[in-house]
Amino acid sequence: MTNFTVKKVAVLGAGVMGAQIAAHCVNAKVPVVLFDLPGKEGTPKNGIVLRAIENLKKMSPAPFGDKADAELIQVANYEDNLDLLAGCDLIIEAIAERMDWKHDLYKKVAPHIGANAIFASNTSGLSITTLSEGFDEELKSRYCGVHFFNPPRYMHLVELIPTAATKPEILDQLETFLTSALGKGVVRAKDTPNFIANRVGVFGMMATIHEAEKFGLSVDVVDDLTGSKLGRASSGTFRTADVVGLDTMGHVIKTMQDYLPNDPFAAIYKTPEVLSKLVEKGALGSKTGAGFYKKVGKDIMRLDFATGEYVAGGAKAADIIARILKEKDPVKKMKALRESTNPQGQFLWAIFRDVFHYIAVHMKDIADNARDIDFALRWGFGWKSGPFETWQAAGWTQIAEWVKADIDAGQALCSEPLPAWVFEGQVAEKGVHTPEGSYSAASNSYVPRSTLDVYKRQEFRAQIFGSGAIDGTKAGTTVFEDESVRLWHSGDEVLVISLKTKMHVIGDGVIKGLKMGLEEAGKNFKGLVIWSADAADGGAFSAGADLQSALPAFMQGGAKAVDPIIKELQDTFQAMKYSNVPVVAAVAGLALGGGCEMALHASKRVASIESYIGLVEVGVGLIPAGGGLKEAAVRAFKEAKGNDILQFLKTGFTNAATAQVSKSALEAKAMGYLKEDDVIVFNPYELLHVAKVTARAMFDAGYRAPIQRPVTVTGRYGWATIKGQLVNMRDGGFISAHDFKLGDMIAEIVSGGDIDQGSVVSEQWLLDMERKAFLELLNNPKSQERIMGMLQTGKPVRN
Repeated sequence: MTNFTVKKVAVLGAGVMGAQIAAHCVNAKVPVVLFDLPGKEGTPKNGIVLRAIENLKKMSPAPFGDKADAELIQVANYEDNLDLLAGCDLIIEAIAERMDWKHDLYKKVAPHIGANAIFASNTSGLSITTLSEGFDEELKSRYCGVHFFNPPRYMHLVELIPTAATKPEILDQLETFLTSALGKGVVRAKDTPNFIANRVGVFGMMATIHEAEKFGLSVDVVDDLTGSKLGRASSGTFRTADVVGLDTMGHVIKTMQDYLPNDPFAAIYKTPEVLSKLVEKGALGSKTGAGFYKKVGKDIMRLDFATGEYVAGGAKAADIIARILKEKDPVKKMKALRESTNPQGQFLWAIFRDVFHYIAVHMKDIADNARDIDFALRWGFGWKSGPFETWQAAGWTQIAEWVKADIDAGQALCSEPLPAWVFEGQVAEKGVHTPEGSYSAASNSYVPRSTLDVYKRQEFRAQIFGSGAIDGTKAGTTVFEDESVRLWHSGDEVLVISLKTKMHVIGDGVIKGLKMGLEEAGKNFKGLVIWSADAADGGAFSAGADLQSALPAFMQGGAKAVDPIIKELQDTFQAMKYSNVPVVAAVAGLALGGGCEMALHASKRVASIESYIGLVEVGVGLIPAGGGLKEAAVRAFKEAKGNDILQFLKTGFTNAATAQVSKSALEAKAMGYLKEDDVIVFNPYELLHVAKVTARAMFDAGYRAPIQRPVTVTGRYGWATIKGQLVNMRDGGFISAHDFKLGDMIAEIVSGGDIDQGSVVSEQWLLDMERKAFLELLNNPKSQERIMGMLQTGKPVRN
């Protein structure tokens, strides 16, 4: 085994992409130097880069996990600082998409690049081979394309594009770094214009625009049809184009026009007239306030293709088509769309057919295999299912015959026939995805998945339809399973509890499962990991306590009947905290309210960078009662180390009283929801592996349950100080009377109540206070309004 470690990265170009790539390197604690042109005379030499970093702090969604890390980006310019390149292991060029500009920059930087450094371009579609012209053979062997998708922190895809000269080990090293350190899904693409995702995805958008005009559909209807109803990005087609930027889309289309003149689909690469007119007018989408859509006051207007004017939007898919799209059986769904007489149904069949036709014709040239095309579209364009997966799920041979029939009838976008492999041998029999691998048109064989060592860190890799791989819902040996939880293991000495409830809310079944898990792990395992099977697919860690399930008890016996439910929740979380074996919370996605408290009571937390953690109970008119406020008091006492505890309590109080939620795991550390020694994981597919390794390491290092210690509190001094600030906020009209009541109750609990400053209390004292306040609020009409509002609308009520 040879360790290749990227100790420092240089990013050339502080534009939108370059600056965000630098920010994400900083998120991952990889030192980075960001270069751009020197400032003009009379301005700061590194002014361009400094402005770019300031802009990063204002961007939404936030490129930084914690804005305070912005200062960690080292600033540089091409005139004074090229010597810094010698200390960088990876240099990423991310300047504008001009071949001549890139070549000029390469001449300048090439002499300064270290002997073992990898040099890569973030071009979105220019030829990597042509870009490498002018390098000596040695540098050519260390050069490739590394195409991030915007925004780079959040988009999972990175395309890796070698030239014929790129050393294979360079690609393996870079794939390992991108996958584990930066948390990306890497797809290797061939060096063809726009690579894989943009080639197929933008073609799909062009085909959609073409078919929408043909069937006379408006942009709002098309977006409703091609968004979440189709299992794609909720922004649909035209809104996605507005977000990407119509000028950027125009550049990608122009690359296709310039470099693919002989493509059988070349006629579709013609820039749509409507797009050209918008760009000419300077209507470039979201960044200019107008594109296919325009916001006028509070209304979103849509472009009318016929008149070029903006008109009222908001039209939706026809009911009959919406019902077809809800059909669970993909075979029935596709048949219904093909046979539909409704223009919307015909339009949907047409855009499916166009993409199926395109990927079959081009797979051989653009990708090594069908799996790479599917992952590129899923990870780069937000499709729930890749195009080959959709085709295979809907019946490979039947779809192929329908596509062929449309081509023969002149209804397809071009007359190019489907390749012979579509109808022959193994593919006709099994489809393109099988347990042995995915079909490669270039080698006429099934290609297995990469066996790079980095993928051993992913116990369950991203699923592909037809591969037959077992996922996290069924793998391993099940110890216990019901509708709420599954307790299981993989023969590796760690017990896993996976939550199965919707949003992994915590009700009676989850509590019983946790107790059973603690008991079983204590007898037979080295640790217990809380991890759910959809952790890598945007699932919640836990959205909190299941209020709905507690309603019957409340309706029958009032707040008193809820008391034992809350007591059991508290006792279970305390049992986790003081367990004889380590309990590791593998946090990803939402960890709200009781979900946050469950994580707080684990022995350690392993959190995905995209973890959104917070105590949000005030939004439903309640206060945290699963030990969240108790933990705020305990942690403030520990951190104070003899100093004024109140100064350390303010953060915990403010977090709970304002229902603040972290926008990343890094921010959760700054907020105190994660401890300094908690582990942050960048690739969600590695979360389970790291959590298990952590649990075993803790056990093997001689883990013992912590001893319960008494807690020193601020008492009435702390409570009165915080209350004074709340009074000012209420009297100034910043918070309502009920917000004041909730804030006051939280202040009372985290301060330990109406006792002397410096009093020593037990954790149980604080838990009892939490429970008492929670039960009082259940009877409060204002809190009841908030609870019912949330249950009925899913939105918080402000009263």
